[in-house]
Amino acid sequence: MPVTARLPRKFYETFGDQIANELVEWFNAVDLTYRSDLRDLNEANFGRFDAKLEQRTAELRAELQAGFARLEAALAAQRADLVKWMFLFWAGTALTVVGLLKF
Repeated sequence: MPVTARLPRKFYETFGDQIANELVEWFNAVDLTYRSDLRDLNEANFGRFDAKLEQRTAELRAELQAGFARLEAALAAQRADLVKWMFLFWAGTALTVVGLLKF
């Protein structure tokens, strides 16, 4: 919301309405220029921030995918070991039961 510069009434009385109004217009023009420059600077900064955030998000996503891939490989290895030990346990148990039944 633009703010209009205002000068004291004494200034108007001393220098006249025309000079005072021109000075007020100049202040407002400078203010508008600075606001425009600030808006452009903020947009540029936000653009850089957004790009960095997107880059870091992509890096994090890649790290998470790599971590999940390693976890999946580790779980597959654990599953293979578990199946091997289950087979050995049940084979041993079955041989023991068959051996006991023959007595």
